[in-house]
Amino acid sequence: MNDNFFSDKTVIVTGGARGIGAAITRLFAEKGATVVINDLLEEDMDKLLSNLKDRGFDIHKYSADVSDERSVEKLKSFAFEVSGKVDILVNNAGVLKRTRFEGINIEEWDHVLDVNLRGVFLCCKAFYTGMKERGFGRIVNMSSSAGRSVSTLGGAHYTVSKAGVLGLTRALAKESAPFGVTVNAICPGLIDTEMVQNFAPKEEIEGFRKSFPIPRLGTPDEIAELVLFLASDRAAYITGASIDINGGDLML
Repeated sequence: MNDNFFSDKTVIVTGGARGIGAAITRLFAEKGATVVINDLLEEDMDKLLSNLKDRGFDIHKYSADVSDERSVEKLKSFAFEVSGKVDILVNNAGVLKRTRFEGINIEEWDHVLDVNLRGVFLCCKAFYTGMKERGFGRIVNMSSSAGRSVSTLGGAHYTVSKAGVLGLTRALAKESAPFGVTVNAICPGLIDTEMVQNFAPKEEIEGFRKSFPIPRLGTPDEIAELVLFLASDRAAYITGASIDINGGDLML
């Protein structure tokens, strides 16, 4: 990997304030990229921003609701004010709900689909055209092993939303390939994040851990490394892919 590859790149990481998103943000910053963090968690975003700025990195923040088209357009305007372009988009923002099928009401269904799938669509739509015009772009969409099978923790709406991300990834990848833009998806299994810890008791997580061929949870840093690879010069011939990273829990 060219060590200077990211030094002139601008990256947007949605849901970038904690967990997997924070790890992605930190890694791109450490590689020399200009990074725009987008999140609705203002306190977490401010804490991460302060830490990275203190280390001398080129970091910016903007709070946008990815499920709202006007909000995404404002994020786009902010990013272009920062550097005049966006080279890499990481669609990481997401919500997890554990509600079983019979208990899912239409409001909760819409909320999960709006953030996890509509949000990816809106962000891709906002930033793809500029990438196409410049002849370069990398889009990495965060799906899940749920999108390939069924969610370990989430309900039907979560599984549906993550499966939709895989379909969107393939469709845009096919259209964008002739213009130097690659679009790929990552399908994490159970990762040791605040979201997982908040949604499952320790005993349940321990049971899952013991059942995995690699008997542990993944780490946010491991996901971040995969995102970085897909955004790098070494992955220029990879597009439309959905890459599993789950400790062997799902073998297709």
